[in-house]
Amino acid sequence: MTTRVYLPLTIALLAELHASGETPVTDETVVAEDDSEDGEYAALMTAADASTELLAGPGRRVVVVAELEKEPETGWTIPLRRIVAVHADPQDRPVDADPDEDLAWYGVQEIPHLF
Repeated sequence: MTTRVYLPLTIALLAELHASGETPVTDETVVAEDDSEDGEYAALMTAADASTELLAGPGRRVVVVAELEKEPETGWTIPLRRIVAVHADPQDRPVDADPDEDLAWYGVQEIPHLF
């Protein structure tokens, strides 16, 4: 069984992930409670809220979705090959934007085109 995790990032952090080939697991990493559509959406939106906090201003929220063999621990790194999708705002959003606005879906191969 795999565990789906949602990592809140910014465009700059996504570029770092792409360059280094891995991203750290942080306290903001969200693990889906179950694999239902509602559980995954809740995890995605929780990670999107955390991404907003990382921005601390206008910008694009980014959530990277990875599948792991087991639940991650803070301090681990997740290799790029474990990433299965990226959700991001298609353009910069103002600070007062609707926090419930959905993110666009991107395939892993599209990561270099996002920054």
